[in-house]
Amino acid sequence: MKYRYLTLIVCLAFGISAKAQQADTVASFSLQQAIDYAQNHQVAVLNARIDEEIARNTVKQTIGIGLPQVSGNANFQDFIKLPTSLLPGEFFGQPGTQIPVQFGVKYQSLVGLELNQLLFDGSYLVGIQASKTYKELSNKNLKRTRIETAVAVTKAYYSVLVSNEQLSLLDANLDRLGKSLNDTEAMFKNGFVEKIDVDRLTVLKNNLETERENVIRLLALNLNLLKFQMGMTVNSKLTLTDSIAGLQVEQSVALNDSTAYRNRIEYSLLETQKKLNEFDLKRYKSQFLPSLSAFGSTSQSFQSNDFSQLFKTNFPSTIIGLRLSVPIISGGIKLNQVRNAKLAILKTENDLINLQNGINLEVDQAQTTFLNSLKSLDNQKRNMDLAQEVLRVSKIKYGEGVGSSIEVTTAETSLKEAQNNYINALYDLMINRVNMDKALGRINY
Repeated sequence: MKYRYLTLIVCLAFGISAKAQQADTVASFSLQQAIDYAQNHQVAVLNARIDEEIARNTVKQTIGIGLPQVSGNANFQDFIKLPTSLLPGEFFGQPGTQIPVQFGVKYQSLVGLELNQLLFDGSYLVGIQASKTYKELSNKNLKRTRIETAVAVTKAYYSVLVSNEQLSLLDANLDRLGKSLNDTEAMFKNGFVEKIDVDRLTVLKNNLETERENVIRLLALNLNLLKFQMGMTVNSKLTLTDSIAGLQVEQSVALNDSTAYRNRIEYSLLETQKKLNEFDLKRYKSQFLPSLSAFGSTSQSFQSNDFSQLFKTNFPSTIIGLRLSVPIISGGIKLNQVRNAKLAILKTENDLINLQNGINLEVDQAQTTFLNSLKSLDNQKRNMDLAQEVLRVSKIKYGEGVGSSIEVTTAETSLKEAQNNYINALYDLMINRVNMDKALGRINY
């Protein structure tokens, strides 16, 4: 028995160890890998695929309406009291009286099959055509969800990269400032500088350390946002293999592209919706046509006053026939349905025109914003280079005794501000590039 418990403990230990190793596994993703992962794990995409499957089943359901419908039925009846009818007494030689008579037997049972087959129905024929368009609509909805997921993952990925870049710049600043502070403290001990010079650099260093802690917390938040957009659990460990330097931001802009709306999935979805509205109009018009169906049934009837003899004798019955239904008066219901269907098509046409104008405006705005971001990033890069040069010269002057500590402190502050401006401009450029590609319909999945 003790060996059995020992084996159980060892198995549990190995299981816990395996789970711990699995939990410690770090997933590494490039931007494209992160997008691909999200396409298979993001809940919105998974639900869109389920909706696509529902649409396929709905098409089959619609087709099934025109296929043969067969049903079976069976019943058993025990007449505790048989129904009574009154017959004229003349039938029994008693004129002027009503004679009570009971018809039927105590026990009755019926077993049968019924078949119905639709031969012609205008609404059904239109429904078959519309079901294919409905399936197309679900496919396009899935595509739109995949595009939106790719955009969300890309932006979240860029946020993490920018936070990492900002953290690297802060670390470099802290390293440089730490060395300057050590040198200034040494000069202060030797009486070459005043204590206020040390204090100024200490304040700068403290501010940088606080800012670094804030960036670290922001980086963790951006990582969790990326995991959420990818469909990963927030507790998962994730590292990024791409870097800002490795991601080339295309700087070409397709100006005056007035046909970009045709590449947008939103426009295609609205066109498909218009097709469905047109099918609705045809369906309502087809309701004015007659419908024809065939039916048939066969049954076996069992009757007896003795339950033990009930199923020994049967009375078969078989029927076949046609059923024609001709609409005559519907109280204006069908006529108003047709009118509303026409109005729905008109609304969709107006929406298409409005969407086309809106997309063209969105493209113009996205291109303008992207061009401004390019110029802003170039300007902020020059400002950062100039700030670094100013700091380098200020340190040389201060070291040679021809400059003041205020100049060095001011140069340090200016460099930090220029770096923050550069980081913000870099982030804006990357996000605006994604927005422009989305506006132009270049993102497809």
